Amino acid sequence: MTDGLFDLGGRVAIVTGTSRGLGQYMARALAKAGADLVLTSRDASRLASFEAEIRALGRRSVSLELDVRNQESISKMVADAEEAFGRLDILVNNAGCNVRKRALDVTWEDWNLILDTNLRGSFFVAQAVARGMIARGYGRIINIGSVTSVAGYAGLGPYGASRGGMKQLTMSLADDWGKHGVTVNCLAPGWFRTDQNKIMYEDKDWVEYLCDRIPVKRPGQPQDLDAAVVFLAAESSRYVTGQTLLVDGGVSTGALRALPDGAKPHVERQADFD
Repeated sequence: MTDGLFDLGGRVAIVTGTSRGLGQYMARALAKAGADLVLTSRDASRLASFEAEIRALGRRSVSLELDVRNQESISKMVADAEEAFGRLDILVNNAGCNVRKRALDVTWEDWNLILDTNLRGSFFVAQAVARGMIARGYGRIINIGSVTSVAGYAGLGPYGASRGGMKQLTMSLADDWGKHGVTVNCLAPGWFRTDQNKIMYEDKDWVEYLCDRIPVKRPGQPQDLDAAVVFLAAESSRYVTGQTLLVDGGVSTGALRALPDGAKPHVERQADFD
């Protein structure tokens, strides 16, 4: 399309958690669409090479320290970002963590780490960024959820609670801030290989099992998120808010074979269940 619906030229985006993983891929996609970037990490020095890559694309970029579990760190990051660029148009709330354990083994500290990072941290980052967006009457907030926002998996209790909470939080903030020109949506990736879960992908049998459950028969590739994040950040999504966009290859459908491979069609009648 040529009418600017997907053009982010002149926009400024913050992507939290950009020292590695999907955060870098989403930041790169926004930069390629024209956005200048604020990159964040708990250790800003880890962002140097990625910042250089963004600048090589012809975009302005600044790297800032951010610990989403610390409110003072959040406030300072937003203030420094606004000072650097004058305004903030887009927030991708990506910073997160996980502790993969059976429910009986989850500790009090595990729970607090996950919920404080993924849910509380995301809320207060959104709140801090939204103040300026509301004052200017424009903003795009993209909260990063997960297929666990809508589905439950053993071993992911606290993580699923944080991502389910993100879905609900997104709807609440959309209602709160929509009248101010700020849209809030949740981008929910399915099963993508990341540093958080790479140990799972070392199990060949598990990967085969996973692919069998995904309708498109493969895990996600990082670039599969590019179009979705640009869509939610741009004018293309101006009438979309409070929504959860699942980019999961269809795994959230709960796909399960009900007919053996190669089997002939079978007509079931009520009598079959009597």
